[in-house]
Parts: sequence; structure tokens; C-alpha cells
Amino acid sequence: MAGPYVTPSPAPRHTPLSMKLLGLTGGVGMGKSTSAQLLHWRGAAIVDTDDLARQVVQPGQPALAEVQKFFGEGVVGPDGQLHREELARIVFADTAARQQLEAILHPRIRELWRAQVETWRKEGQPLAVVVIPLLFETHAEADFDAVICVACAGATQRQRLLARGWKPEDIAQRLAAQWPIAEKMARAHYVIWTEAGMDVHAQQLYRIVPKQ
Repeated sequence: MAGPYVTPSPAPRHTPLSMKLLGLTGGVGMGKSTSAQLLHWRGAAIVDTDDLARQVVQPGQPALAEVQKFFGEGVVGPDGQLHREELARIVFADTAARQQLEAILHPRIRELWRAQVETWRKEGQPLAVVVIPLLFETHAEADFDAVICVACAGATQRQRLLARGWKPEDIAQRLAAQWPIAEKMARAHYVIWTEAGMDVHAQQLYRIVPKQ
């Protein structure tokens, strides 16, 4: 499968001489982090919402207190750190619990990345990228000039996740919590297909994003 290709979604909006803001999404294990690194090498400023998700539940943060109040004392250790594996076990087995966690975290995460984007605009940064695994699920696409979806075959995705030490049931639960990759691909402006090596991955991205 060749890439990138433009889907029938609305044309990217971009004002000349303004900062171009890209949203980067895709399925778990499909290569978002690699795409972000390649774009960083291209001169883009990068913020990853997975990093922000960890930031908002650090000890002393209001979100951590809310998580502990809702999910119980067992999700926070004696050192005040969130027990991520225990929380994941709870929320990926219970849709209502996962939605409650998202209601606690997502508004705070969005506030942080939007603030970072505004800082970059004021600094005159020409290109910025926000990595959001649940970009379409959280209806964030309107914030971006264009959305890039990173994708691969389902079998490849599962092989990559198994290689990370994930159990088959963990993979099934995580995939059930996200939109099907075909739907994300259809809604994105560009798709990067990551079945081949790093060189092909980079060639696809760099056809979309000029060097800054």
C-alpha cells in the first residue's frame, strides 16, 4: 500500500505566514511516536498528549485526587504515585469506568496542549504537531490545519504489541476503546502507512511536511 494519500475529507485550512498546526493520530502500536520523532527532526515543535496524561496525575495534582476518589485508594501507592497498571485493569474492563477517567483527564490534557500551541504561535514557531491517540474520539480535529493518521495492518499492530509484552486480552481491550483504524484513516487528511522500514516512513511524512 502506497502513501501518503489524501482522503475526501475537507481540505486543510492554513493561513499563509501563520503557524501550521498538525494533529497526529493513529492506532496503538502503529508508529505515532516514530512519526513524531521524524517530524521533530524536520523542525516541528511536538507535544504528545500521552506525556501530558502522565503530567496531570503526578502527586499533588487535582486530577490524581479525583482519580483516587472515584477509583479507590488502591490506584495510588504509598509514595503518592498512580498505579497505572491497576487503573488500566479497571478502566479497560469497564466502559463506564473508562468514560469517567476520560471525563477527569481529557479536559485538563486539552487545556495543556492548547496552551502550549498558543505559546508556540506567539514565539513564531512555523510548524507544530500535537500527538493525540484519541483525536477523533475527543472531537479535536477542528483545532488543526490538517490531521495525519499513522496506520498499519491489524496483524502487524498485534505483532508489535505482543513484542512489547502485551497480553492478547490487553490488546483486545485497548483496541475496543478506540475507533477502528479504517474510520480514522477515512477522516484524516493524510495517511502514513508504516508496514515498511523507517526510510519509507520518513519519505511519506516528508512529502507532506516541508523542512522548516
